Amino acid sequence: MSCISRLDISSVRNIASALMEPSSGVNLLYGENGSGKTSVLESIHLLASGRSFRSSKLDPLIRHGDEEAVVYAELSGGQHIGLSKSRRKNHQLRYQNENQKNWETVARELPVQVLDSNSFLLLEGGPKSRRRFLDWGVFHVEPNFVSSWRNSRKAIANRNHLLKQSRLDVDQLEAWDRELCIFAEEVDELRKAYFHDFNSAFRKVYESLGGTQIEELVLTYQRGWDFDRTLDEILAVGRQTDIRYGATQNGPHRADVDVMLGKSRAVDIFSRGQQKILVSAMKIAQGVLLSDALDRKCIYLVDDLPSELDFENRSSVFAELLSLGAQLFITTVEVDNVLDCISSPLDMTKFHVEHGIIRT
Repeated sequence: MSCISRLDISSVRNIASALMEPSSGVNLLYGENGSGKTSVLESIHLLASGRSFRSSKLDPLIRHGDEEAVVYAELSGGQHIGLSKSRRKNHQLRYQNENQKNWETVARELPVQVLDSNSFLLLEGGPKSRRRFLDWGVFHVEPNFVSSWRNSRKAIANRNHLLKQSRLDVDQLEAWDRELCIFAEEVDELRKAYFHDFNSAFRKVYESLGGTQIEELVLTYQRGWDFDRTLDEILAVGRQTDIRYGATQNGPHRADVDVMLGKSRAVDIFSRGQQKILVSAMKIAQGVLLSDALDRKCIYLVDDLPSELDFENRSSVFAELLSLGAQLFITTVEVDNVLDCISSPLDMTKFHVEHGIIRT
């Protein structure tokens, strides 16, 4: 089980220095807005993925006046992970005292999902957010995925470079077309297999959360090119269009997940509360699949969910999260808004956060 047993945070937003020993169950962080609660969740996500879920900008993440933000975690299995993010130097990521070139190993050890107000982007945003969501699941469940995905990205990058040249090298372009077709098929097959299982898990979770109009709600995987034609045929026919745009218009980098209610997008029909239940079901379903495939639990970072849902829906989401047996980090302004929805969790630790200072 992935579980953080110790968390050290230095110079992340308004947190100068903090040491936490979280429980393996529910960790409730409460305090006023701006106190630093979300910064704790952000620190965990930063360590697990190298990215913030709040902003793509680095400077605001590092505490004002400091040069470097540091996050260190010990896991219940004895693993330890450390990350430093600097304003002027490259980041340094270490796992078991060894420098890491990328986040592949750490991401597998520390699978994290976020439930917050930005989760609506899964429905409202463009294909990139849904593609990233899908690939998170495939990455964890299908060990060969990352290699095929990287090779497909390399082929697309080289192909796009050629498309931008004033004199096109057709032989090189066709060589990269062949490479792209090979790895695109591999990526597509792995995504398709995962999505089949995900769709089934999602529908069960969505129904248990009391999701509405389940019979009309349809999630469909779009692979990024026409299902009725091969990619090599599409690349050949669309070459002039690709040259005009200087970019490859079809391929696995254009994949998406359609979330439809009948013939309309669900986001255009559902209320804000209904959308939150839908997104929560999608996120929880990924945790279910991770647990089934790897016997490993996903860590959930739940940021101010009480403000997004009414009591009944909050209770349903918390009950479903608790049923996973996962480690939860939950932020709230009002403690009772969470405690009223949770019936006797086995293991809970409460942390009061005020002006970047964390106390149990």
